Amino acid sequence: MNRKTILYIAASADGYIAKPGDNLDFLNAVAQEGEDYGYGAFYDQIDTVIMGKRTYDWVMEQVSEFPHQGKETYVLTREKLDPIGTIQFYSGNLSELVSRLKTRTGKHIFVDGGAQTVHRFLEDGLLDEVIISYIPVLLGEGIRLFQGRVAEQKLELVSSKNYTSGLVQVHYRVVW
Repeated sequence: MNRKTILYIAASADGYIAKPGDNLDFLNAVAQEGEDYGYGAFYDQIDTVIMGKRTYDWVMEQVSEFPHQGKETYVLTREKLDPIGTIQFYSGNLSELVSRLKTRTGKHIFVDGGAQTVHRFLEDGLLDEVIISYIPVLLGEGIRLFQGRVAEQKLELVSSKNYTSGLVQVHYRVVW
């Protein structure tokens, strides 16, 4: 299997991944018992996670146990920090990390946000696929999914699916 870097993320219809104050309560608008919008199937296809330190810190404030236990995880940071279990704090070159991970045998690589990490992946042309679940709400402000300028990157639609909750999920392949 050729390992791919895949962004899997939710955003408001106007492109925000969080409200001011890192508030994610808008995601509750589509919460339905027993519905995970394909996340479980996606998660089974990955064995490595890359996320930003700000996202990691936010997650750890919300839960008692790291949600990616058992997955090799790289937290992008400028600080030199000691590993915690399968979590590596990485301050090196992102392109080198992705290149090294892709040469190894394994499942796909989950790019788990946040916005600064997504921007770095786009800036360096490191994303292979993008899966965005659009929540039917306009936030008007907050943290934008796509920040700053990046080079144009063509996307090819793999699939799209709409759900009764109003969520629309699009899956694109980045065309090189």
